[in-house]
Amino acid sequence: MKFATYHDGSRDGQLWVVSRDLTLAMPATGISASLLSAIEDWDAVSPRLASLYDRLNAGEEPFATRFEPQRCLAPLPRAPQWLDASAFLNHGRLMDKAFDNPPSPDFETIPLIYQGASDDFRGPLADVEFPDDALLIDVEGEFGVVLSDVPMGTAAEQAEAHIRLLVQINDWSLRALGPREMRAGFGFLQAKPSTAFAPLAITPDELGPHWAKGRVNLPLHVEINGREVGRARGDEMHFSFGQLIAHCARTRRLSAGTIVGSGTVSNADRDAGSSCISEIRVIELLDQGAARAPFLTWGDRVRMEARLPDGSAPFGVIDQSVVRT
Repeated sequence: MKFATYHDGSRDGQLWVVSRDLTLAMPATGISASLLSAIEDWDAVSPRLASLYDRLNAGEEPFATRFEPQRCLAPLPRAPQWLDASAFLNHGRLMDKAFDNPPSPDFETIPLIYQGASDDFRGPLADVEFPDDALLIDVEGEFGVVLSDVPMGTAAEQAEAHIRLLVQINDWSLRALGPREMRAGFGFLQAKPSTAFAPLAITPDELGPHWAKGRVNLPLHVEINGREVGRARGDEMHFSFGQLIAHCARTRRLSAGTIVGSGTVSNADRDAGSSCISEIRVIELLDQGAARAPFLTWGDRVRMEARLPDGSAPFGVIDQSVVRT
């Protein structure tokens, strides 16, 4: 199934079901008002949502309308919790070099995860405001999962059963603020503004064989001002989403609607490019002796889309401009 949230004046928006080819949509009227409420009552409402989805794909919904991404908020405009990992070790190694951090001795065995803000997720086409471009505005292309209730102590082998939906993410970052907050030891706050999402949250079966071993096995194409800078694949993720969920749930329960992010999609193969500017810059530094790629400023545009082999974008497209507050 594929879901979008249309702006309707409420905080959580209105839940719509979208056809597989992204051409048609229907509101989930009478089934669930919002995607968050659907996730919280998934066992009861998902069969009815699946029936609506099947009718929509078969052309049997006479009142279906054209899908309108411009009406979309983030699939979950707010969520109980947002937990973002750094599960691609190639990216972590490059960032350690960028920030001159010594490598952690448990880097390959314990996932690195921070708790971000989940009260103000941004839609796929919304302009993104920042107070000052001197804060070094950056992007981070990611994949993520939306969970059902996860009991404390859930093992990685059972954790994938709690994944309800997959999402595509741009985790905006302000690099000028990150090093100080990391050194302080309390985690990110100002360095991580509101995170943006592609318009569609999808059930894992929508990816077929491209969802395997708890990973999204697709390239994430990233463009800045119309130039592709990355097409890294999600299958190089070191920790699976099951392992990330188990790590998060080791000492506490996770509420339905919690989102866990993969961290920046990154591949060891330099030909795959990068999903964030900081990674581009540290590669330039290593290979050419100086970082040249600029961080973002007013009017710059960022586009992200994961693509199936047929060229279609199962999550839709993130396409945002940077603007001054």
